[in-house]
Amino acid sequence: MSDPFDSASDRARITPRLIESLYTEAMLLADEARTYFDQEGRDERSQLDPFVRVGFACESLKVTTRIMHIVAWLLTQRAVETGEILPSSAGRPERRLGHAAQSDPEVVSQLPPAAQRLVTSSTDLYARVKRLDEEGFDEAPAPSPARALMGRLERDLRRTARGD
Repeated sequence: MSDPFDSASDRARITPRLIESLYTEAMLLADEARTYFDQEGRDERSQLDPFVRVGFACESLKVTTRIMHIVAWLLTQRAVETGEILPSSAGRPERRLGHAAQSDPEVVSQLPPAAQRLVTSSTDLYARVKRLDEEGFDEAPAPSPARALMGRLERDLRRTARGD
C-alpha cells in the first residue's frame, strides 16, 4: 500500500531555494554558451571539417534550446511560488518543460573540448530539471493544509482589495 504523502514529499523537493539555484546555474550556462558560440567557438568552428562544422552548428542550437526550455520552466516555478500562477495551471502542457532533442554522441565526440563540455553541461542540467518536472506532475500531490490555508487567505485578500 502506498503512502498518500509520497508524492507530496516528492513535490516538496521543488523549493524556492532549489529553483533559484537551478536558475542561477542555467543563466551562467546560458552566458557561457553565448560567449563561446558567438566568440571563441567561431575560430574553432572555422577549423573544422565541413561535416563536423554542421554538427557544431546543430549542437549549438540544441544547447541553446535546452537552456531556454529550462529557464522557461524555472520561471514558471517562480511564478507558482509567488502566487502569479496557480499550481494546478503549472501542469498545463505549455507550462511543462519543453522537449529538447538529444545530442548525437558520435557528433559531439568530434567537437572541440569546450563545445563538448557545454553540450554535456546542458544535457545534465536538462535531465535534472526534467526529473523534477516529471516528479512534480506524475500524480496530483496531496494538498498541504498550510498551503491550502495560505491560498484561501491570498484569495480573500485579493477579493477584499477589489471590493468584492
